[in-house]
Amino acid sequence: MRDQVIVDNNTNPDRILHFLCPANDTFPNNDSLELCIFKKVFSTEAVNLVEVIEQCFLQNGWPPAWRNGLYDTHHYHSTAHEALGVYEGWIEACFGGPGGIVQTATKGDVIIIPAGVSHKNIKQSGNFRVVGAYPESQPWNMKYGRKGERPQVDKEIQQVALPQGDPVYGNDGPLMKIWI
Repeated sequence: MRDQVIVDNNTNPDRILHFLCPANDTFPNNDSLELCIFKKVFSTEAVNLVEVIEQCFLQNGWPPAWRNGLYDTHHYHSTAHEALGVYEGWIEACFGGPGGIVQTATKGDVIIIPAGVSHKNIKQSGNFRVVGAYPESQPWNMKYGRKGERPQVDKEIQQVALPQGDPVYGNDGPLMKIWI
């Protein structure tokens, strides 16, 4: 028997963290769309949490693209936004490049990264696992802040459309209010 999507509908602003990651000399980041971390939005009691998260993302227009961890090098995507659903363990990650915002995410949390925002695994639990997803019709790429990427990636980031919905809560979810 498959788990039903189990989402905590308590969208209390205290449980949603959001930050701007402005551009710097190396990474374009995103001066207008905020990095968001939805804390404890999925029940950690789900028997198969990875499938629960994937089903939710898919229902909300963010088809799951991969399962694994998070790279331990700064990288970003100039052609797509990204959602990360933590289904096991915890991670401490840096957003925005060296000296950027450091946040911890744990099982049941979702991180939503706007196009252009650098992200890197700083440390993790031994059992850390995450599922990654991108909005429909947004093919993702990998960029590393290398010389010559800009100004082309800056143009690409500006052309990335807003998603049709929040990956967890859908069309009327908090992401749609934060990213207006």
